[in-house]
Amino acid sequence: MTASHRLDPAGGCPHAANAALLAKGAVAEVLLPGDVPAAVVLGHEALKEVIGHPDVAKNARHFTALQEGRIPDGWPLKTFATVQGMVTADGDDHRRLRSLVSKAFTVRRVEALRPGVERLTAELLDGLAAAAAENGGVVDLREHFALPLPMSVISELLGVKKEFRDRLHVLSTLVVSTDIGPEEAMAANREMVAVLGAVAASCKEHPGEDLTSALIAAREEDGDRLSEAELIGTMLVMIIAGHETTLNLITNAVRALCAHRGQLDLLRAGGADWADAVEETLRWDSPVSYFPFRYPTRDLTVDGTVIPQGTPVLAGFSAAGRDPAAHGPDADRFDLTRRSATRHLSLGHGAHYCLGAPLARMETAIALKQLFARFPELTLAAPEAELPRQRSFVGNSVQRLPVRLGQPAAGRA
Repeated sequence: MTASHRLDPAGGCPHAANAALLAKGAVAEVLLPGDVPAAVVLGHEALKEVIGHPDVAKNARHFTALQEGRIPDGWPLKTFATVQGMVTADGDDHRRLRSLVSKAFTVRRVEALRPGVERLTAELLDGLAAAAAENGGVVDLREHFALPLPMSVISELLGVKKEFRDRLHVLSTLVVSTDIGPEEAMAANREMVAVLGAVAASCKEHPGEDLTSALIAAREEDGDRLSEAELIGTMLVMIIAGHETTLNLITNAVRALCAHRGQLDLLRAGGADWADAVEETLRWDSPVSYFPFRYPTRDLTVDGTVIPQGTPVLAGFSAAGRDPAAHGPDADRFDLTRRSATRHLSLGHGAHYCLGAPLARMETAIALKQLFARFPELTLAAPEAELPRQRSFVGNSVQRLPVRLGQPAAGRA
C-alpha cells in the first residue's frame, strides 16, 4: 500500500485527495482518528472486487485491533463496527436480517409510494418559497427541502412519529461524524439507542402497518429471528441510511446542476432525463465518501497490493466514481450523457447492495424535477468554496445550501 495518508476527521471535499491517492494505486494505507491503521480501496474495479470477495467480512469479530482491545470507547467510528444489524452481518445472519426488511423496499412497494412523495415534495416547495420570502429571497435548501423529504418518507415507513424526527436527524449527524470527541460520541450513541427504544415502545403499544411494528411482531413470534439489539441496530441503520444518503444526494445534485447550467439546459431540452441526473451525481459526487468497514479474513492481494488480515477497510465510493480507468480521462467532468454513469458503486454492490436504492433514486428524481420546474431561475446564494462541509469523511456533502429561488414558473407564484 502507499505511504499512510491521514484522513481528515473534519471531512472536507475529498476529490483532490482521492485523485492524488488514486494516481499512486487502487488501494491506499490510511490512518483513522486515534492513529488506527486502515486501508481505503479507491479504484472502481478494485472496490468492486473487495465488496464482493468471499474472504472479506463485515462482522467486527474479524477486526483485529478491536478484538485485541486497542479501540477505545468513544472512538468516533466504533458504531460502524459494533452496531448489530445487516451492515455488520455475514452469510446466514445477513440473509436473515435482510429478509426481515427487504419486502418494504421492492420496486413495486417503492413505486406505490410515488404519489405520496410527489405530494410531499410539492408541499415542501410551498414551505421553501415561504421561507425564502421571509428572508429576502434566500433560503437553506438543505434544511427546508433536501432534509425533510427523505426524513419524512423513511419515518413513515418505520413508524417514527413527528416528535422524534428532528432529534433523530441531529443524532444521526453526530453518529456519522468523524470530528467528534469521545464523550460526545458516547452520549450521542446512548441517546440514539434511547430514542429508538422509545420509537419501538410506541410501535409496540400502538402497532401499525409500518416496518418497526412488523419487526417487533417477528421478534415476539420467534426471538431467534431478531434479538432486541438487532431490532435497535436495524432501526438505527434504516434511519441513518434512509435519510442521510438521500439528503446528501439531493444536496449534491442541486449543487452540481447549479454549477453546470449547460447540463440543466440539456435536461430541460429533453437531451437527458432526471434519472440521468441522479446517476451522474451518484458517480461524480457520491453522497458517501469513505464507508466503514470490511475486514479481510486472510491477507488479501488487491490490484497487486496486500491488505493484511483483520485490517479495517473503507470503501472509497467518491474516489471510485471518478476513477479514469472506469469512466475515462474526463471522469472528473459532470456529464449527464456519460455512458458509464450507471456503472458507479455508490450504492454498493453484491450481497450488501443498498436496499433503499430504488427509494433514494425515486425521491431524488422527483425532488429535482419539481424543484427546477417550479423555480427555473434557482441559483446558489454563496460560492461553492464558502459552503461549510460535513464534519465527516464518511458523508460527502455540505452542511448548508443557501439558494436564491428567483421568480417561480408562470402560474406557480
